[in-house]
Amino acid sequence: MNEIICPTCKKAFKVDEAGFADILKQVRDHQFEEELEKRLTLAEKEKENAVKLAEANLKNSLQADFAKKDIEIANLKAKNEVELAEKLAKKESDISELQSKIDIAEIDKKLTVTEAVNKIEKERDVIANNLKNKETENQLLEKQLIEKFSAELKTKDDIIKMKDEEIALRKDMKLKLSTKMIGETLEQHCETEFNKLRATAFQQSYFEKDNDSKSGSKGDYVYRETDENGNEIISIMFEMKNEGDETATKKRNEDFFKELDKDRIEKKCEYAVLVSLIEAESEYYNTGIVDVSHKYTKMYVVRPQFFIPIITLLRNAAMNSMKYKAELTSIRNQNIDITNFEDNINNFKEGFAKNYELASRKFKTAIDEIDKTIDHLQKTKDALLSSENNLRLANNKAEDLTIKKLTRGNPTMTAKFDALLDKSI
Repeated sequence: MNEIICPTCKKAFKVDEAGFADILKQVRDHQFEEELEKRLTLAEKEKENAVKLAEANLKNSLQADFAKKDIEIANLKAKNEVELAEKLAKKESDISELQSKIDIAEIDKKLTVTEAVNKIEKERDVIANNLKNKETENQLLEKQLIEKFSAELKTKDDIIKMKDEEIALRKDMKLKLSTKMIGETLEQHCETEFNKLRATAFQQSYFEKDNDSKSGSKGDYVYRETDENGNEIISIMFEMKNEGDETATKKRNEDFFKELDKDRIEKKCEYAVLVSLIEAESEYYNTGIVDVSHKYTKMYVVRPQFFIPIITLLRNAAMNSMKYKAELTSIRNQNIDITNFEDNINNFKEGFAKNYELASRKFKTAIDEIDKTIDHLQKTKDALLSSENNLRLANNKAEDLTIKKLTRGNPTMTAKFDALLDKSI
């Protein structure tokens, strides 16, 4: 039996060899547990380091992916902008080309009208010369009659009366000869001339009296013509004015222009034509087809004999420009499609930018949280390193612990251990 004094409570107790061996075993078991705890701590540290490394790799990978996506988006945006610019340039070129064609068609139209007018003017000149010759013959006949019956006429008043009657008769004959109207009004004459050609030349045409007076006024006749698809080719508002229609006061053709233009606009007609017998002695209106567009848009004044020719001229000019109008409409529709495509691209870019901004904010939040986690793990790491240092010092102290050091300065324990050693020997 060996007597041992507890270093804590200073009480002495006796232990045999088996008890002493058990105490040594407990000391060794304690050192083993400390070593095991140290190993577990190191394993936990390695695990945390692996988690940290994996988080860092994931962060770098996400940053690389986002950078790659940004580059791809920028390239796609630049490519779309270049393609859109090329398409717009091509469409502008096509529009310019078609506009040139339309201008050429307008020039051809004017040339056609000019040629037709020149032809009609030549015919008019021939008719005028014939009429002049007739007038000359009539004058000669009148002179002969005056000379023949001068002896028989007794008073100057009778001679003047006969002359006035002869002049009035000649004027009436001239008017009837130029308009080919015998016992019919101007409106009836024009309608009859049109109906003669309706079945052959104007099968798709509408030519009826204007009976719509809702706006407070109305023209005389409306002419409209459409193609097989129902598209309007040309429309004309006609107004017929006869000298006999205005007996109280003498009117001029110009007095009816404003009202005719108003009727044309209200009835949605393209052209306005005044068929007039007013100002019968005017050389200006007797030249043929008179264009008064400098006063009112697309307005003409004609004598009755040019009623059918003016319809034909305007109709042919409209037919020539129909195909160019159709091509221009097609190009304008394509421009609308391009505009819609550009709007869709802009909507896509705005939506993508909004989603990208939200993703960027979420990504930044995630990065901040990762940084906070890294700071927390760094603090944990520092604490574990400090704990490891303390455990290392404790282990060094435990390894440096010997019986000799435990009994140094303690004579009782030194004597007990020495006796135990001598007894074991």
